[in-house]
Amino acid sequence: MLVDSHCHLDRLDLTPFTGEFARLMDAVEAAGIAHLLCVSINLESYSTMLELVEPYTSISTSVGVHPNDQNRREPEPGELELLAEHPKNVAIGETGLDYYRSEGDLDWQRDRFRRHIRAARACERPLIIHTRAAREDTLAIMRSEQAEQVGGVMHCFTEDWEMAQAALDMGFYISLSGIVTFNSAGELKEVAKKVPRDRLLIETDAPYLAPAPHRGKPNLPQYLVRVAECIAQLRGIGVEEVAEFTTQNFFRLFARAESPAAQS
Repeated sequence: MLVDSHCHLDRLDLTPFTGEFARLMDAVEAAGIAHLLCVSINLESYSTMLELVEPYTSISTSVGVHPNDQNRREPEPGELELLAEHPKNVAIGETGLDYYRSEGDLDWQRDRFRRHIRAARACERPLIIHTRAAREDTLAIMRSEQAEQVGGVMHCFTEDWEMAQAALDMGFYISLSGIVTFNSAGELKEVAKKVPRDRLLIETDAPYLAPAPHRGKPNLPQYLVRVAECIAQLRGIGVEEVAEFTTQNFFRLFARAESPAAQS
């Protein structure tokens, strides 16, 4: 049993599934994916995302505004906490900093990030953190806003072991995506070997960042097995073992998520 700890199901192209979300979910289940976390990136599409996945006990959600888009509506005071009360919601995010795609004065990104951490602390939800080319500021804001009080995950981790260790020291988990399967990801492969087994998660970030051999194509939750296989090979263990401990880690971190055991 595998858990996709980060995907965007509302952004998948359903054409291969005759436009039917139910057919996609049939394929996901057939691939051994027992649970998925569908992650919010803006408030404008949040209700539509929620409506799409609400019938499925195997899907949890988060609420947040991605750091990349300056022109998205910022949450009003208390709004994230209020939206997080929905039974499917297990986290705040994704949030964080991304200096790779944004230029100029980025105070708006830092303010947005702080707002999300404060909301997470207020409603006691873990954080889903996105960081790219902003390592020092990401860690500094996490520390100053006491993100360790709620913890969370550094999603789609692409940094080095030093940053991974800093996040682990604050109680965060590290999630690896299809990027770890790329031949060019040597440094990340080393991180995959070192992260303690009780702090490691796996994800697809579908429809983005498809793993080898699907690189360059739209990603799907079904491809999560490629990430698990790569990590198993790097750590010298079986895929079943990776599936077991990453699944346990997911339901430990996102304690509000309904596990398959609870569903049966």
